[in-house]
Amino acid sequence: MTTSEIRPYEAIPQVEFPQDFYMQVGPLLASYYEQYGPIFRAERFGRQITYMLGPEANRFILVNNRKKFSHHIGWSSIFQVEQLLGRGLLMMDGEEHAHHRKIMNPAFTIGYMSRYLPLMQRIIREQAESWLERGEVDIYEEMRTITFNVAAEALTGLKSGAEVDTFRHLFVSLLNPAGPFESDEEYYAYITPLQAQLRELLLPRIEERRKQPTDDVFGLLVRAHDEHGQSLSDEQLISHINILLVAGHETSTSLSAWLLYLLSQHPDYTQRILQEQTQLLAPGSEPTLEEVKKMKVLDNALSEAERLYPPVANGPRGVAEDFEFHGYHVPAGTFVFYSIAGAHRLPSIFKDPENFDPDRFAPPREEQKKSPYALVGFGGGPRICIGINFAQVEIKAIASHILRNYRLTLAPNQHIQQVYGVTGFPLNGIRMRFNRA
Repeated sequence: MTTSEIRPYEAIPQVEFPQDFYMQVGPLLASYYEQYGPIFRAERFGRQITYMLGPEANRFILVNNRKKFSHHIGWSSIFQVEQLLGRGLLMMDGEEHAHHRKIMNPAFTIGYMSRYLPLMQRIIREQAESWLERGEVDIYEEMRTITFNVAAEALTGLKSGAEVDTFRHLFVSLLNPAGPFESDEEYYAYITPLQAQLRELLLPRIEERRKQPTDDVFGLLVRAHDEHGQSLSDEQLISHINILLVAGHETSTSLSAWLLYLLSQHPDYTQRILQEQTQLLAPGSEPTLEEVKKMKVLDNALSEAERLYPPVANGPRGVAEDFEFHGYHVPAGTFVFYSIAGAHRLPSIFKDPENFDPDRFAPPREEQKKSPYALVGFGGGPRICIGINFAQVEIKAIASHILRNYRLTLAPNQHIQQVYGVTGFPLNGIRMRFNRA
C-alpha cells in the first residue's frame, strides 16, 4: 500500500462495546476482529483507544516497532498504576527499563528457580493443610495467599506470618478499593493512608538490606546503582518492590485458580496429568526443578488456562511515535491496547477456541507455533514478563502438590465468570471442596 493509500486515524472502524463488555472481553474482541480486521477503535476509560489484535499486531507492538510504544504512558495514563504503586519496572521505557531490568535479571533466570522451589513447596503445603478441615474454600483467595506469600519471601525475604499478612491485606485494599468514589479527592483520601502504611513497613526493610545485603531481588536492588551511578533512592526501591509484589502474585493467583477450576471440570485430562506425575516422581516426594520442567502434560494445561483466562486482557501502550498498521495511520499521543484475550480466541489460530483442549499445544498440532505471538499471556519479545519462569514453576508446583494429594470438586450453586478490570478475576470467586486423594 502506498503512502497516499494510508487512511487517516479517523477512518479506523469505531465500535461500541455493550455494558457487560468486561464479562466477555475475549470472545467479543475476537468477533470484532472477524468483522473489522486487526485494528479498530472504541471509547474506553474516558478516551479513544485503538485496539490491535492477532499475531501480526502482537509482533508489531511487542517486537518490530516496540520503541514506538510507551509502557509508562499506557499504564500510568489509562490505569493510574504509577500514582498507585510508583515508578517500578512496569512503568519504565527505553534505557531506563533496560538498566533496571538488567539489575533484576539474575534473580529470575530458570536456574535460580531451584532456590525458590523448596520455599514455594513449603508455603503451598502449609496453606493446603487446612483445606480438609475447612471443607470448602474459595480457591482464588487461597491462591492469592500462597502466591503473595511466595513472592514476599522469595523476592524480598519477608517471612510468612503476621508481617506478610499485613502487606497482603494492604495490597489487596489498594488494588481493590472500596469504592465507588464521588471524586478524585475521595479516592486519594482512601489510598494515601494505605500507601503511607506500606512505606512505613518497607523503609526498615530497606535499611536492613543496606546493612546486611542479600542475593534476592530486594538485595540486588539495594546494592545497585541507577544509570547515573547513584544508588537507588528509598522511593525508587519502594516502587520496585510494590510492582514486584503485585506482579509477582497477581498473574499467578489468577492462572493457578483457573487452572485448578478447569482441571476439576475435565477429570480425564487430570488423570493424564496424574499419570505423568507418577512416571516422574517417587511416591511422597516433592518434584525437583528438573522434574517440574519435564511436566509436559501439565505444562500444556497451564498454556490452555493462560489462553482461556489470561490474567491481563489488554496490554496498554501510549503511542510515542506515529505509525501505520494495516493501512491506517495512528498518531503519536493516542493510546493502543494490544488485545491478549482477543488474540487467544481467534478461530483462525486456535481450533474451537472456546473449548478446553490442552493438546492444541502438543506435537504435532502446536497451534501457537504456527502463528508466532499468538499466545501472549506473559507478553513477548525483549520485554516478555521478567517473572515468566517464576510464575510457571510456581503454578506447576501448586498443581502438582494439590492434584497428587487432594481430590477437587466444584461446590454447587455457583456462577463461575471471569471479569476484567485492570486484571482478570472470577466474579464471585471459585468455591471448591477438597477430599484426601
